[in-house]
Amino acid sequence: MAALDLLGRRWSLRIIWELRDAPVGFREMQARCGGMSPTVLSTRLKELEAARIIAADEDRRWRLTATGQDLIKAFGPLHTWAERWAEEF
Repeated sequence: MAALDLLGRRWSLRIIWELRDAPVGFREMQARCGGMSPTVLSTRLKELEAARIIAADEDRRWRLTATGQDLIKAFGPLHTWAERWAEEF
């Protein structure tokens, strides 16, 4: 339930998704997420970092940890289902 609570918070999944390919800095993440408020972004980044899903590198760019990479892999079946579902509409 704790994982669902964390992932269900506004913008959490989007942040994780944006980090799936490469590290992203704060301003770039904000731009990718439609200009979400810096306060909300900062809060979500701290929460995801505390959960060990993301970490900041030496350049303060955010990246997925090994746990975060595992989470992305777990999203695979859901992503496949969502693509099929979207084709129906």
